[in-house]
Amino acid sequence: MMPTHHAFLAAQWIAVVFTLLTLAALVYSIFVFRAARSYTRSLRQPLPEFFPAVSILKPVKGVDPEMYAAFASHCRQDYPGEYEILFGAGSMDDPAVALIQQLQHEFPQQQIRLLICPEILGANGKVSNLVAMVAEARYDHLLINDSDIRVSPQYLRHVMPAFALSSDTAKKVGMVTALYRGHSHKTLGSRLEALGIGTDFMPGALTARWMEKGLRFGLGSTLAVTREALNAMGGLRPLVDHLADDYELGARIFQAGYRVELAREVVETSIPAYTFSEFLAHQLRWARGVRDARPLGYFGLLMTFGLPWAVANVIASAASLDSVALLSVMLCVRFAMALSVGVGVLGDQGTLRDLWLLPLRDAIALGVWFWSFADDSIVWRGERFHVRRGKLVRER
Repeated sequence: MMPTHHAFLAAQWIAVVFTLLTLAALVYSIFVFRAARSYTRSLRQPLPEFFPAVSILKPVKGVDPEMYAAFASHCRQDYPGEYEILFGAGSMDDPAVALIQQLQHEFPQQQIRLLICPEILGANGKVSNLVAMVAEARYDHLLINDSDIRVSPQYLRHVMPAFALSSDTAKKVGMVTALYRGHSHKTLGSRLEALGIGTDFMPGALTARWMEKGLRFGLGSTLAVTREALNAMGGLRPLVDHLADDYELGARIFQAGYRVELAREVVETSIPAYTFSEFLAHQLRWARGVRDARPLGYFGLLMTFGLPWAVANVIASAASLDSVALLSVMLCVRFAMALSVGVGVLGDQGTLRDLWLLPLRDAIALGVWFWSFADDSIVWRGERFHVRRGKLVRER
């Protein structure tokens, strides 16, 4: 009888732990709702009339899904100021070069330049390209974004005036970054990736902004910086071995005494047609990068996996009435949070279409969270690295 009694007590304690984790996730959901409301309220503040000349820097390697449409969207800007688009490739043999030349032919009125950047300064080839591109850029406002980012004709009108936003602090704006949504393809991996962006990653970014009273990092969808702030944080060269270069750039600009603002533009990234194993590899790479960059924040993610914890609580509690009721509440709140940010803030209709996949996506995310602690290795662009103190170390 004694072993049975001990097993019963252990099950009760396990159920208590799962109950507390589920309740913590419900509290986190309240934070997300308040953070989303804070962002939408900030959209009511009129933007100043500030339209400086800007150099758009787009490092490229290979061809991403819908890349040409993303390039073309940057050429159709309704912007009163001057702007140029500077592409950086490792060699003329890169397949992206043909698309850039096509873009120059289609938009002859735009300032579009191609720069070949053969020098490899570190493990992060994108940053190596950017170091050379910054030196060639004509203007003192620089906007970096990924090659697959598609934007609206109002993109620059929504991003650049944020540099002139007033604040209670004396800090100048050194960076403007932007939220983004994922445009998925038909594979399950692609749809799960896009769903995670809209219902997990972006809610987390908004919550960090609300709790920390401003952003302290950048998002790779848009990294608009002043040359002054870039020089103050030591330039891009120190980031040539960093995996999360976008996060690190924003963090260093903040540490240099500048503000990081969030733009009023939600841009779109095209998600490749990932197989399920490719999706898991990408999630693991992202997880280990975040774990290394923000260890405390990453550990706190444990409190955000409400649905898996609520299901585990039902199992541990032998489907007690209380556990089933808590699961029902968690399910409703989780779906409401996903719709509030994914659809309400980001305008992502894919979130609505794939909402039924959310329990599966959350369960996988929890598994990846635990898996990320197994070691520090990742696969990136076909090479295996170790992530150590934010830096990429090639596996020997």
